Formats: sequence, C-alpha cells, structure tokens
Amino acid sequence: MENSIPKIKIALITGGSSGIGLAIAYELAEKGYNLLLVSNQGSELEKCKTAIEKAFSVKCYSYEADLANPQSASELYNYCASQNFDVNVLVNNAGMLVFSEVINTSIEQVNTILQLHMVTPTLLCNLFGAKMRESKNGYILNVSSISAVMPYPGISLYGPSKTYMRHFTRAFRAEMSLYNVKATCLLPGATATGLYDPNRVNLKLALRLGVMHQPEFVAQKSVKALFSNKAESIPGVMNKIVVHFFPFIPQWIISLVYRKAGLIGIGKTSLGSL
Repeated sequence: MENSIPKIKIALITGGSSGIGLAIAYELAEKGYNLLLVSNQGSELEKCKTAIEKAFSVKCYSYEADLANPQSASELYNYCASQNFDVNVLVNNAGMLVFSEVINTSIEQVNTILQLHMVTPTLLCNLFGAKMRESKNGYILNVSSISAVMPYPGISLYGPSKTYMRHFTRAFRAEMSLYNVKATCLLPGATATGLYDPNRVNLKLALRLGVMHQPEFVAQKSVKALFSNKAESIPGVMNKIVVHFFPFIPQWIISLVYRKAGLIGIGKTSLGSL
C-alpha cells in the first residue's frame, strides 16, 4: 500500500552550520523553504536551527554527520527517506582547506578532503538527482572555488578537487536538463568564513578592497543564479577577472612566486569549513 503521508519539501544544505552554507540557508528560508542542515558541528546545528525557525515561518531540521565518511551519502539519503523528506533543493557546500604541501599532509587528511570535495557530493547528486528526475523538478547547487581555474602550490588538494566539482557539474547539468532538473556551480573567491584565520589574514582590509566578500553576498548571488538556471555563479567583479585571466599565467611564474614567498616545505595544516 502506497504511503499516503504527504512528503515534506526540503532544501538540504551540507556544511549548513556556518559560512556560505548557513548564509544560503537564510536565503532559502526567506524564500519559504523548509531546511535540512547537515554538518559535523552538532551544537552549532542546533543553534542555527533555533535561530532560523525564530526568524522565519519555516521548519528547520538538523542532521549531524561526518561527510568524509564513505557511507555518509547513503546514510543521509536513507535518513531523508525515513523522515519522508522530499529534497527539492540540494546544496553541496561542505568543505575544508588544507594549507600544506601534499607530502607533508597526513593520509587521513588527504582522504578526508578528496572524499568531502568530490566523492560525497557526487554520490549525493546521484542519489537525490534520481529522485528529482522522477518528479521532473529540482535544483542542485555545487560549490567549487575560483582556485579551480588555477591550482596553486600549497593548496594542491583543495584547488584540483574543486576543479573536479566544476567540470562534474557542467556535465551533470547537461544530463539533468533533459529531466527539468537545474544544476549550477558556484565559484566563490575569498569569503569571510572559518576557512581563514583572522590572525593571518586582515579580513577588514580584504573586504574593503573587494578581494574578499561576506558569505551573505555570495549566498544571495548563488541562490539567484540557481533559480535563474545559470550554469555558473562567480560573485564579485574581481573574481570574474580572476576566473578569466588566471589560467593564462605561465607555470614558471607560479613556481617563482611560490619560492619567493618562502613557503616551500610548509607542513602546517590549516583546517576550516566553508
């Protein structure tokens, strides 16, 4: 006998307890979407859930998970099925930054960043995309980075893994357009989130110069692009310039800058979330 309980339409956001993910959650809540926020920060999730439900007339659910776990995509999908959630919007935002040479990065951290940036988002697109195909409706936003256009030494895991997400989204978008499912790739530049240590980066100066943006600005632009069915969203004039011109910088210049900056041999790892 078919389940007669009405499904709950949901916008699912990974990495939704902080930064760009949380800002996107607010944008979608303002549009009337019920939310499912997913991250590995349990206490922060509850705070966000309470704040969103207080500010908007929507339901906000939370799900604590380590999305670097190989089983996490299937577990999250099964959880949504058990709760009768109909995921109409999927935002793959969870991420981390490892600032270190590859050979000075632990195997555990290498596995984590590759799983988090490539494998889990792809599996979530596979699982939830299939359900969207059935209903002939849905929106998927995959978060890449402007570092995808020019992988830089010191972020040799971050940039290339974001390059994968950009190219994957392009191909996936073409496939899903046949079923009226929209897919957009977000390529944010420097954003004032937990990825950046304020003791190392002058956030106020970067924001004033326009080389860094607030998460709210990035969220507004990305959500608008998603619902306008744009292939990519690149918030900020400087970021658009970077995406178009940085790929033409010769490799020898990149290597020279890296050497002159005195970063060769770096082994310190900085972790953060988008």
